[in-house]
Amino acid sequence: MTPKPETEAPLAVWAEALYLTNLLLLPGLAFLALLFLWLRHRKRATVVERMHLYQTLMVSLWGGMAIVTVIAVLLALGGLDSPWTWLWVLLYFTFVHSTLILLGIVGLVKAMAGQPWRYPLIGRRAERLAGLDAPS
Repeated sequence: MTPKPETEAPLAVWAEALYLTNLLLLPGLAFLALLFLWLRHRKRATVVERMHLYQTLMVSLWGGMAIVTVIAVLLALGGLDSPWTWLWVLLYFTFVHSTLILLGIVGLVKAMAGQPWRYPLIGRRAERLAGLDAPS
């Protein structure tokens, strides 16, 4: 079996597609598939594939925790009956969720091109935790 060229990264494409599926279509189920993909392929994947796999996994975790935590805090502080609470909950959810989707689309495009992609804010930390060096 010949090794894959670095420009061919099907696992990276799967990772980004599952990340977007988790956000848009099958939350939870797509995350479990992404986790399975990471656990199964993390050791034999190329650097670009590992980078996409790990970062989509971490963004899913951090993004999910941020959305749930902030919305819970907003609801706790404002109460369920206040229209202002619901205004802020909807604005926050829409802004954060939309941002995560747009970043996932950029990640998918990069994965399809076989290029590395670092998510803003947590990308560098995710690389360090995974022991990955960003290819130049």
